Amino acid sequence: MSRKYFGTDGVRGRVGQSPITPDFVMRLGYSAGKALLGQSNMPSGERPAVLIGKDTRLSGYMLESALEAGFSAAGIDVFLVGPLPTPAVAYLTRALRLQAGIVISASHNPYYDNGIKFFSAQGTKLPDEVEHAIEEGIDQPMVCAPPADLGRVRRIEDARGRYIEFCKSTFPNDLDLRGLKIVVDCAHGAAYHIAPSVFHELGADVVTIGAQPNGLNINDGVGATAPKALCEAVLANRADLGIALDGDADRLQMVDADGNLYDGDQLLFAIVRSRARAVKVKGVVGTLMSNLALEHALGKIDIPFARAAVGDRYVVEMLHEKGWLYGGENSGHILAMDRHTTGDGIVAALQVLAALREFGGDLKGLLGGLALYPQKLINVPITRGFPWKDHPAITSALAETEAGMAGRGRVLLRASGTEPLLRIMVEGEDAAEVACAAEKLAGVVRESTQ
Repeated sequence: MSRKYFGTDGVRGRVGQSPITPDFVMRLGYSAGKALLGQSNMPSGERPAVLIGKDTRLSGYMLESALEAGFSAAGIDVFLVGPLPTPAVAYLTRALRLQAGIVISASHNPYYDNGIKFFSAQGTKLPDEVEHAIEEGIDQPMVCAPPADLGRVRRIEDARGRYIEFCKSTFPNDLDLRGLKIVVDCAHGAAYHIAPSVFHELGADVVTIGAQPNGLNINDGVGATAPKALCEAVLANRADLGIALDGDADRLQMVDADGNLYDGDQLLFAIVRSRARAVKVKGVVGTLMSNLALEHALGKIDIPFARAAVGDRYVVEMLHEKGWLYGGENSGHILAMDRHTTGDGIVAALQVLAALREFGGDLKGLLGGLALYPQKLINVPITRGFPWKDHPAITSALAETEAGMAGRGRVLLRASGTEPLLRIMVEGEDAAEVACAAEKLAGVVRESTQ
């Protein structure tokens, strides 16, 4: 089912350019509202309601007002929570028994991008068919509801406190973080006023960086996509470990006391390996980008592994299909479905910390000898819709690279679902061979797109 506006993580783009404009976002809100009304089984006289949260981008104010107007015009009540992590919106939507949750965020992108993500009443990403229905209505005329049927708008004042308590509830009641010094990097994003409190209230000595958003500095040199700042802060403060989130706090990277960085594949394995000591883990879902070493390490402890398409929504879908609980991406989206319905950086960090408290040792020890294979990722800009899959030079170079890596690694080309990029990934046992193969393939793509 092709989609015109929705990517792998909602609608996203440069602010002021289609589709991230006030008029489009208002029509998006209206169409989503009409879709909710069409599915609603509310009692007579009651209106469906949605929750709208956002990250700290300056453009969030403008887009929030546009969404609010669209939903209200469709006859949908709106609850506003201000800056709040994406997984917090998913949680509150479910906890408050609302019909949908919406997040205004471009996640790890720079401030000049923004986007709109949707969650269902169950706190999960919308199914493809619902997104398709919303898209079909965007270009239809807006017919405002009668004045008496317009949606009301309210603000939830205690949203921050509710979510902090939820995060803490995912950490074992008989454990605490006393004696740990933790650096928390909030990426100047949506968790700036939440993540430090969670770890502090559980007993940790917290040092905070990336917690002074000004609307323009989100993900700028800090956070999960720029972990150098965290590594330096951990060493400078002689901390026990560091935690880096991204702009909407659904990604996680961690750093140990020696400044070593651990990505999503490693942290997922640490969580699963600790869980497996107490309960049977039926299986783990990764993506096409997950490191081959993770698959091999899980196999050694008899845990099945499956790969979904890239994007946490597809990991969740496969987890539901298989009845499994754990999955994630090497980028830091980690899913523990026994704790939350979606990827949550804070909750995932708490699961790693719980394992450290229960079994002792350090992050390296939790991995039980897991060593990731060298992996080279190169992003090559392309125009949207470029037919790279059918380009003779690219397909020939891809086949040649795959033949050269046969038996010793993997090669993957995929278009980004959120940016106009072709992602080239080569993985194998030999770092030099991997880097050379990736650069050669990227060169062919660059030449082919000129």
